[in-house]
Amino acid sequence: MTAAMDLNASPVPEEDEDPFEGHLEDFPAQEERVETAVDIARREREERKRRLKRERPDERSVYVSPSPGFDQLFQTKSLKSYDRSRLPPGWLDCPSFGQEIFCMIPSKVPLGESFNDCVAPGKRYSFKQVIHQQRVLGRKLGLVIDLTNTSRYYPVSDLKKEGIKHVKIQCKGRASVPDNLSVNQFVHEVTQFLSRQKHSKKYILVHCTHGHNRTGYMIIHYLMRAMSMSVTQAIKIFSDARPPGIYKPDYIDALYTFYHEKKPDMVVCPPTPEWKRSSEFDLNGEAMPDDDDDDGMPGPALDEDHETDVLMTNDDVLGDEIPNDQQDSFRQFCYQSLKLGAGGRGHTQFPGSHPVSLNRENLQLLRQRYYYATWKADGTRYMMLITMDGCYLIDRSFNFRRVQMRFPCRGTNDVLAEKTHHYTLLDGEMIIDTLPDSKKQERRYLIYDMIAINHISVIERPFYERWKMLEKEVIEPRNWERHNIYQSRNPYYRYDMEPFRVRRKDFWLLSTVTKLLTEFIPKLSHAADGLIFQGWDDPYVPRTHEGLLKWKYPELNSVDFLFEVDDDGEKLFLYERGKKKLMEGNRVAFKDGSDPSFYSGKIIECSWDSDNQEWELMRVRTDKSTPNEFNTFKKVMRSIRDNITEDVLLNEISEIIRLPMYADRIRIDSKAHHHTNAARRR
Repeated sequence: MTAAMDLNASPVPEEDEDPFEGHLEDFPAQEERVETAVDIARREREERKRRLKRERPDERSVYVSPSPGFDQLFQTKSLKSYDRSRLPPGWLDCPSFGQEIFCMIPSKVPLGESFNDCVAPGKRYSFKQVIHQQRVLGRKLGLVIDLTNTSRYYPVSDLKKEGIKHVKIQCKGRASVPDNLSVNQFVHEVTQFLSRQKHSKKYILVHCTHGHNRTGYMIIHYLMRAMSMSVTQAIKIFSDARPPGIYKPDYIDALYTFYHEKKPDMVVCPPTPEWKRSSEFDLNGEAMPDDDDDDGMPGPALDEDHETDVLMTNDDVLGDEIPNDQQDSFRQFCYQSLKLGAGGRGHTQFPGSHPVSLNRENLQLLRQRYYYATWKADGTRYMMLITMDGCYLIDRSFNFRRVQMRFPCRGTNDVLAEKTHHYTLLDGEMIIDTLPDSKKQERRYLIYDMIAINHISVIERPFYERWKMLEKEVIEPRNWERHNIYQSRNPYYRYDMEPFRVRRKDFWLLSTVTKLLTEFIPKLSHAADGLIFQGWDDPYVPRTHEGLLKWKYPELNSVDFLFEVDDDGEKLFLYERGKKKLMEGNRVAFKDGSDPSFYSGKIIECSWDSDNQEWELMRVRTDKSTPNEFNTFKKVMRSIRDNITEDVLLNEISEIIRLPMYADRIRIDSKAHHHTNAARRR
């Protein structure tokens, strides 16, 4: 008996996300004209020109070279190097600090005693004044986060004497927003500091040069990740506490872009404060370079949001780096969820479940246990950790990188949940779909297993339960919120701006394997190189899972070697018990005529050429930092020798599904699928 294949997953990417533009009409545009960031900049420039003409009527305009040549850079450097006690422009009249924002106090940079000759006694603002002023307000400082791009403003020893921790996160000012690694470090430092407070409440002083743009940018990032709010709400909280808030349009635009939100028309960037409008202009009315602690070097321009036709590949690096101690704590959570000890190599080994190659011996497992099948996508393996402050992709080197994604928890009675997943650990693979008509590429994460949900490990539950939980707890809440986004707490969030789409990977009855191979895989919009056989009742087994089987098309069976070239020639290495093992007698051919030395020190995936009895280069594995284990090599070689072709596999499966164990369950599962599909149609 052969059950009909359940085609609930199309091989062509489904339109699983509505285009955002279709909903824009729900928000009518403002009738009054809103002054844009460009208008503001143009208006301020004209005001400066008019003021200069009034103040300097006798001066003529001079030619300024459009290219920043050597002389220009030298003059800028010289200006800064000879006068390190020069006050930052606008610092004197800039308000010292703002109101507290969840234990964070935004502030301009306190200046050390070396600046006293430049500052009148009533205008001084050093850490001595800072500590005194905050103490009068009943606040005790425990941490200072310094975002300036220099160390010239004050000696850190001023803080150490008071027992105050100082964290330096060097960020360029001017036209560049802080980079994403710096943002991740800031959020982590604040989170760790606040979580460690037990008895006495301490506060954090956050400062850049003036305490507005970089400081606001960082504090808003923390608010977005620690609490459930929109960018607009977070910007208002900061501007209320530190008027006028962020006054650089590019910073505000970058926040909306980063968190995938559409900026409402009502949000207008405030003009540059009067105290910051430097009196030092060139003769064309342009502001002179503000020595905003860039130590003489101009900051890089902001990335413009241009659409490009860059080809996506599986080697692309996704996401942003995170601090090492944050990564260590995440690794520890993964090991705890998988109930693993640290072992000899500590928490540095990727703990995800790995299948073994199908051979004639383990093929018999399909007769002993109930299995389902799915296609083996030729993508990039990632585990995924979802927390309330971000989503983290975990690569084969067990490194974590943050991506901005949204995963709401399941609500009740068709009501959107207010919470997002926190410490939910998934397993899956990233693929690149090429749409058949437009040839447009789309990145998609196929989730096929769940390890933990909201801190609770589920590895001992049978696979079919974990697989159902993926749909109920992860996929459905995302789809529900996406289709009802204007009923959510943040109606401006745009799922279509996320770096990739997400769906659950489908598994089918063994009775559908023929259709899977002959109909489904050929129509896929991404590469596939075989099948995976998953025990339906299996727990999640970390690392090598002898019961999780992979069958690859014979010509695609492969091994990942470490390739090295030295004075003795070319060498292939595997790992055995964590150490390099030289594979003597094995050689690799480079059919494209490329120079072997180019691949030295890299992990290369190779297939076996039985005619020439040698390995042939397939690709460089940029997603891996170590070669296969020697045991994996032996299993692949056995699979190659056993030579289980597609015909052999299909003949075996046709016999297996006639066994009473399969025949009964296939009949039951087929009925369940029909009922489910009927319910969906209703």
